[in-house]
Amino acid sequence: MNKIEHIGIAVKNLEESNKLFSKLFGKPHYKTEEVDSEGVNTSFFKVGENKVELLEATKPDSPIAKFIEKKGEGIHHIAFDVTDIEAEITRLKDEGFIILNETPKKGADNKLVAFLHPKSTNGVLIELCQEIKE
Repeated sequence: MNKIEHIGIAVKNLEESNKLFSKLFGKPHYKTEEVDSEGVNTSFFKVGENKVELLEATKPDSPIAKFIEKKGEGIHHIAFDVTDIEAEITRLKDEGFIILNETPKKGADNKLVAFLHPKSTNGVLIELCQEIKE
């Protein structure tokens, strides 16, 4: 793993949360994107070398909607940048981690993503991210 790519925060209302985090960071978000396959709208803020991703559910049965229903708004996941996502999935699986999607899928911000189950990472949802090279 190369670095923390971003921290994902589940929010009920993206528009209101964008206003709140704009005040907190002293600057507006730089990008919004819908990821229909995950039932989520995202908004990204650049904070120094890192990013913060706000996630709002677009479907009542989406993972973010279920997370908010169960735990409320808050930190949803920590994402790490990797160079070779498929090799990293294999390595982590061999180390005993539970991989939620062994085949990387397209995520927000031009990334291939895969997730590790929180049961195998002390309760923290971990996302692996690899830049899609075109």
